[in-house]
Amino acid sequence: MMLYLAQTTGEPTGGVAGWAFDVIDALGGLGVGVLTALDSLVFGALPVDVLLPLIGYTASQGAINIGVAIVCAAAGVVAGSLVQYTLGARLGRDRARALLVKVPGIKPESVDRAEAWFARHGAKAVLFGRMLPVVRPLISIPAGVERMALPKFVVLSSIGSLIWNAMLLGSGYLLGENWRRVVDIMGYVPYVFFGALAVGVPLFLRRRNRRRKNAATANIETNTSG
Repeated sequence: MMLYLAQTTGEPTGGVAGWAFDVIDALGGLGVGVLTALDSLVFGALPVDVLLPLIGYTASQGAINIGVAIVCAAAGVVAGSLVQYTLGARLGRDRARALLVKVPGIKPESVDRAEAWFARHGAKAVLFGRMLPVVRPLISIPAGVERMALPKFVVLSSIGSLIWNAMLLGSGYLLGENWRRVVDIMGYVPYVFFGALAVGVPLFLRRRNRRRKNAATANIETNTSG
């Protein structure tokens, strides 16, 4: 049923897409989890950001339960990410990097970007990295290399994955036959995110410094009057 519905949209349903819909037709929501887990294992090589909105559309037509699809999609991401985390923890930075740059489609600068993102943002990199295509495929590797606390890694990965997959699947579900708009809009997400960081972080730091300065001034005045 899912493959038939996908074909009615005019989207190509051969190759990976056809396989994905065959799996989901056979396994239901679990098939969505298989798709996202495999995408994590192959470092984002599958077109899940296109397939998930399309799956959301088919859910609106009764092919699959949207809630089950969201939960299974997030669980699949976390499962695949745990494999990446373990890889980073077992191999260490140098060996993991040497392995990654040999994988077709992964450039050294992509590895550098993920490492720099994690080094700068730590736990927040895992949470928000699930929603940023530019770092999502590799962010679990540096988390494993740095031996980030595993429970924290799982929780943050789960939250980030739930949010992102709910956005993709839910948008496709709500837009129905116009699901393709989701793909066009999501291409701007990294720019919006980094733009918000560029504006928000300086404002946050300025307000924090102002509060500290005011608190220090108040303490001095209190001590002087005392």
